[in-house]
Amino acid sequence: MPAVSSTNVSEAEELLLDEWHALLARHATVCGALEAELRRRHDIGVSEFEALERLATGGQEKCRGVEITEAVHLSQSAASRLVARMERDGLVERAGCPEDRRAIYIALTEAGRRRYLEAKPTQRAVLAATMGG
Repeated sequence: MPAVSSTNVSEAEELLLDEWHALLARHATVCGALEAELRRRHDIGVSEFEALERLATGGQEKCRGVEITEAVHLSQSAASRLVARMERDGLVERAGCPEDRRAIYIALTEAGRRRYLEAKPTQRAVLAATMGG
């Protein structure tokens, strides 16, 4: 297999890669700042905040586990561990689904709602500071 050299990379490909690397760097900067401030001020991480926000703003204060998985962009097993930690911390509770015995609903607790409302201004301020908004 021939070695790839910079002469084999088109200008369009180089621009695409530059854009990709800039996106990765911005994501790391924003997520790092969010993680640090949310942990320091509210004892939650970015994933916990995203899960709480999904529950608090979804209109029903509960959702199926798969919706949490999609909201936090984690694997199903990682999202399950996240929900277990949040349940242990009293932020959410699990409830069965009456229509589908295999499905589990994740419900926001009053403590979870309070934590979300306390952390929301911090999250928004960090986003504004790191994303220039």
